Amino acid sequence: MQITPRRGLVGWVMFDWAAQPFYTLVLTFLFAPYFASTFIGDAAWGQELWGYTTAAAGLIVAILSPVLGAIADASGKRKPWIAGSSVLLIAGLCSLWLAAPGQTSLLVPVISGIIVASVAAEIATVFTNAMMPGLVPPHRLGRLSGTGWAVGYAGGLVSLILAAGLLVADGETGKTMIGLNPVLPLNSLDHEGERLIGPFSALWYAIFVLPLFMFTPDSGTGKSVNGPGSAVSRGLGQLRETLVHVRHYGNIVRFLAARMLYADGLGAIFVFGGLYAAALFSWSALELGLFGIVITVTAAIGAFIGGPLDDRFGARTVIIWGLLGLMVACAGVLSVDGTRIFYVVNTAPANAADGVFSSVGERVYLAFSAGIGLVSGPIQASSRSLLARLTPPDMATEFFGLFAFSGKVTAFAAPLTVSVITALTGDQRLGIASIAIYLVLGLGLLLSVKEER
Repeated sequence: MQITPRRGLVGWVMFDWAAQPFYTLVLTFLFAPYFASTFIGDAAWGQELWGYTTAAAGLIVAILSPVLGAIADASGKRKPWIAGSSVLLIAGLCSLWLAAPGQTSLLVPVISGIIVASVAAEIATVFTNAMMPGLVPPHRLGRLSGTGWAVGYAGGLVSLILAAGLLVADGETGKTMIGLNPVLPLNSLDHEGERLIGPFSALWYAIFVLPLFMFTPDSGTGKSVNGPGSAVSRGLGQLRETLVHVRHYGNIVRFLAARMLYADGLGAIFVFGGLYAAALFSWSALELGLFGIVITVTAAIGAFIGGPLDDRFGARTVIIWGLLGLMVACAGVLSVDGTRIFYVVNTAPANAADGVFSSVGERVYLAFSAGIGLVSGPIQASSRSLLARLTPPDMATEFFGLFAFSGKVTAFAAPLTVSVITALTGDQRLGIASIAIYLVLGLGLLLSVKEER
């Protein structure tokens, strides 16, 4: 294969840096809690509504990603699809500015913006992941994958520090997380800082995705087709052929099914973790910003550590221990409520007047959440490298396409489960606890997978 210049690899890695603020700022730490607690005004209903919204986006991604991926493979180029997805992502993010406090008459355009941005980000990721086997030889796929995850987390961290430290102000004090006035003349009473998170993430993406388009070679299939209709026909035919092939590779099928389950659970943890913390401790933008920084730092550390562990002990081993650690950390998080830790130990409730993370419950919650971040990076990076080890060399592109599909086909299921359980019980903690079903099932399937090193 052709050697990809270093700047081409940097351009590919920069996509993760560019896209991560959408996941870190919008879907997890800043806009999602604001959406539920302030824009909607009812934390439980807001969590339920957010779950339905992300579930709808996941269902759309599950339908579109394998079809568009096959068509793009048939047409031979991926950058045009990334460009189109990027335009939709930027437009969807900018629409989040409309989410003024209590203005539920704007609920439809705001939810539509979230769905459009979510679908566009995931579709763009499908095509950038499909570029990976054409950039480096198989023995370097794990390193490239891990570097991408780590750089992505670093991008999320930097964007979170900038947003929480310079843009988002506390509604009562008018100061940002680091005690400054916002760098822009924003009205904190109207929560303009939180509403600006969408446009800020859009601008960040637009700037930092450019190296991908400028320097990274579009290592497509090189196929020649006569027009879009031929590409669609050929792509759908290739998708059918791929699905037939997959049935003959039971080991890979079990891994894809396992990854489908535990990735769904892991995604839901990040989606609802900030929502639960905001409702539990009444955290302001300051606490949520610091919380996000802690999670992102530990996730980046975990991604960097996971690479050498993957090489030494195997990707499957890293994922198994990561999932076990994730279950322990989640149980610890759910053991905390307003007045207890570890389910039975009574503690004083959080008091905002005492300072940031002053209560025992907040600190315990933060410690277990940091554990979630630490194991999430290796789980995700080692999943890509494990598939690289399992996949026959002449079918790498097909199986990486199905790998992307497996991460999206049930992406709606865990958020939907959380929303339904929350609605039935009226208890956010029980709703989030239902995520354990996906982690346990995913781990059980993974144990039957053999890593062929």
